[in-house]
Amino acid sequence: MYLEHFGLNEPPFKITPVTDFFFSGANRGEILDALVYAITDGEGIVKISGEVGSGKTMLCRMLLDKLPTHIKAIYLANPSLSRDELLYAIADRLGLNLEGQRVNVILQSLQNDLESKYGRGERCVVLVDEAHAMPLETLEELRLLYNLQVGKHKLLQIVLFGQPELDEKLAQTNMRQLKDRIVHHFTILPLSQQVIHSYLMFRMRKANYKGPDIFSTDAEKLIGKASHGLMRRVNVLADKSLLAAFVENTHSIQARHVQAAIRDSEMTPMHPWLNRKNAAIVGSMVLLAGILMGAGWLLRSESQPKVDATTAAPQVAPVINSTVASAADVAMPTPAITTPAPVIASAITAPSPAPVAALASVTPATPLAQTPTTPYATLAVSSAAPAPEAAKVVPKVKPTTSDVSTAPAATYGLLQQRLDATRQMITSAPTGSASIQLYYTENVTAARMEGFLGRAQQLGVLDQIYVLPIKLHERDAFRVLYGIYANSEAARLGISALPARYQESFAPTLHLLDN
Repeated sequence: MYLEHFGLNEPPFKITPVTDFFFSGANRGEILDALVYAITDGEGIVKISGEVGSGKTMLCRMLLDKLPTHIKAIYLANPSLSRDELLYAIADRLGLNLEGQRVNVILQSLQNDLESKYGRGERCVVLVDEAHAMPLETLEELRLLYNLQVGKHKLLQIVLFGQPELDEKLAQTNMRQLKDRIVHHFTILPLSQQVIHSYLMFRMRKANYKGPDIFSTDAEKLIGKASHGLMRRVNVLADKSLLAAFVENTHSIQARHVQAAIRDSEMTPMHPWLNRKNAAIVGSMVLLAGILMGAGWLLRSESQPKVDATTAAPQVAPVINSTVASAADVAMPTPAITTPAPVIASAITAPSPAPVAALASVTPATPLAQTPTTPYATLAVSSAAPAPEAAKVVPKVKPTTSDVSTAPAATYGLLQQRLDATRQMITSAPTGSASIQLYYTENVTAARMEGFLGRAQQLGVLDQIYVLPIKLHERDAFRVLYGIYANSEAARLGISALPARYQESFAPTLHLLDN
């Protein structure tokens, strides 16, 4: 109806997942790249969680498109399968006619077929959409299928996409065996207010819109607030706002158009999972435990201008396609610090203050000059700061002694100080320690990093900042971490205690260190 009015060739805000409209900001691109890497080069069960309408199905469809041809993807859109129906469904996707066969015959046939594929260099992965709705006995059957292996190699990988209720289901005592086999956890973040603009204009440009930015700042704020950053809700409100503007015969979307869209949309209240203060912790946690050999996440551009959505999604404002620190971090006034410093606890007990020069990370402990032998866990990002947004990286990232690390201390005193502290932390970190990743950047500009550290010093948190040199795409890069914690649970709680400036500017995520 309004397509010609706005010069569009198709509706820009359809709620049906269309991969051409995949937005790689708000940690979606990072998760996608990490998923491809995990499935291609790793093993273990992977879990992706997110609220209703956050983009899980779109991510799943993108994963199907991006997987290498030697990986056979078995997509299960209907999770309400019984144990036997699950086996038949997988066998059917593999081209095996096992209708009416006994369960033990089906299992043996599946193992034989998967072994044959493995011998030809082929891999298989089961993608379960809406996994939170899968019966417990069917989830348990998935675990048993995951146990199929030849030698030391798993024959079947499993990826679970589900709402937060999936975490509750896996927390049950009878699900602990499945939960223990989940080695990678990702959380799809809602769109932050800062990234709403980029998302809206990205979709408009994809639909062939050629005009100037169409949504006013007030309209974008209203959409972000009413939608709580959930993509499906954003799409619904944006679509109805376009219709309201069309009816008025105007080409500018104002707050009144969004208000009309809100009145016309019966949106249910947010799930309590996203309402609690510390839900931001869980929501921003995209744990790439052991996935990217140290690949980190991109932070928001330091200037953070409103991005022309004609550019690729990875360049959208809040997303940082391997650039540098966040705008909020650059120009924000220095708030008073009242948050407690991270501490290292020897057990999961009430934290007590402790010296801050200890550890930080959720990746394997490896001296900076060495090459890690186990994958570096990283995070997103969340996700993800507006979350670290599109990371087009699946490369293995290795700690490196960047030439910046040898810069004269007189020139880059704070940077050299934190590089030295990080080196000491990496080599001495106890097993199970964790840190909070603020961001990572391919743009190794020592002066810019020095500026960031100077602002951290003004905030009174410099001794909590760790700067880890890494290699990304064969280029020098930095991963920036905050604090040291005894374990991942303590680090998760620590995210809510970050300075407000960092919570708003970055996509704080967990970074594990496994000696």
